[in-house]
Amino acid sequence: MVFDPGNANFYQPSTEDGQPNLLLKYLQSQSPEVLSRIARSVSPEIRQIISQNVQGLVGGLPSEDFNVQIATDRDNLAGLLASAMMTGYFLRQMEQRMELEMRLGDLPMP
Repeated sequence: MVFDPGNANFYQPSTEDGQPNLLLKYLQSQSPEVLSRIARSVSPEIRQIISQNVQGLVGGLPSEDFNVQIATDRDNLAGLLASAMMTGYFLRQMEQRMELEMRLGDLPMP
């Protein structure tokens, strides 16, 4: 699943203080190929951590044993998405830092 900025009508075009949302404008100017390439660059480890984080936030009943349905409003869903995105950005930065430290010899290689 890739974020489609051209179909992001649920986002407000401006921030709470009335200023234009520059990040949204930037995302909308990106080609789908660029966004897809960025999404594919995420490591399986980061995907696993984000998946576990989201499951922890919404509940982790196993889908094979339960018919789980979750209902929420737009604001709560937007908060969940923002949390998952921020977690992803943070984890990617930490992953890059770990790789750099391993290359510099500060951490043992796994």
